[in-house]
Amino acid sequence: MSYSTTIPFAPELLGPLKAVAGPPGQPPILKEGIQDRRDLTEPFSAPENVFKDPHLVHEDTTIPGPDGNTIEVTIVKKKDQAPGLRPGIFYLHGGGLILGKRTFLLQSTFPWIKELDTVLITPEYRLAPENQHPAMVEDCYAALKWVVENTSKLGIDPNKLMIAGHSAGGGLAAGTTLLARDRKLPVKLCAQLLCYPMLDDRRITVSSRQFDDVGTWKGNLNDLAWSCVLDGKKDREDVIYAAPARATDLSGLPTTWIDVGAAEPFRDEDVAYATKLWECGVQTELHVWAGAFHGYDLFAPESEVAAAGHAARMSWLKRVLDYSPPVTVTVTAAL
Repeated sequence: MSYSTTIPFAPELLGPLKAVAGPPGQPPILKEGIQDRRDLTEPFSAPENVFKDPHLVHEDTTIPGPDGNTIEVTIVKKKDQAPGLRPGIFYLHGGGLILGKRTFLLQSTFPWIKELDTVLITPEYRLAPENQHPAMVEDCYAALKWVVENTSKLGIDPNKLMIAGHSAGGGLAAGTTLLARDRKLPVKLCAQLLCYPMLDDRRITVSSRQFDDVGTWKGNLNDLAWSCVLDGKKDREDVIYAAPARATDLSGLPTTWIDVGAAEPFRDEDVAYATKLWECGVQTELHVWAGAFHGYDLFAPESEVAAAGHAARMSWLKRVLDYSPPVTVTVTAAL
């Protein structure tokens, strides 16, 4: 069954949407065209374009992977940090599991680091179609386990370690969190921040069919991505770690943030996941932004809806990380 696009985009987002997605009616991307799409995203991952903030420093290192491979990891923190432990954010990049690098649009996380004085760690997980499930989630879990084993060296408070991701990175964050629960990772994550996460390979919701030909992440591209990741593996028991929407038991997961645009394919699967979390007793905050397309905050950062999204996320982060701003004492001389 097909659906017409009945949810309009916010007027302030029409310009950025056209600039990023182009006009409707373009031919769908095929497997052979993935590399061309990767080349287009390269400037958004290039370190010289990403790491321009003078208040931050970053370090690259290599850690052992799950299959005898190695995983490159980038650590970002404030310059001249004071001694002591601080919150940690384990961050996973977006790109539909077929595009992007660990530094892809990483600037979107920099306000979290600067305002909350956190340490952010992001791994280079393997992509499809060169690799299939469970390579991606196993890389993410191995990197998270490394962080847990090295919290002291990284300057992270193990009681304030959370996971986060945008789009496919949000889906991977949800899958990695499930894997950490099921494998009984020694340190329990304190929270998961899932920004318009990619959660369901089945395309059974209304919104997954409403945006086949419009938007920044079209339905046909979503089909291509999932076919690259799960080709021939959709009936495996462990598929829930790739497509967490298939999981029936979400109990025991950390407090969760989910936000999504009302005018994008992942709307309904994200709302359903939030509902399932509530059903399983998990404290969850859900925001559905009217008229917002997929990645609205990344591609239209000056828009009012992006400002609202950033503010709401920061408020939630401060609450779950028990953030206390520095106290300024003003001394007034006696007259």
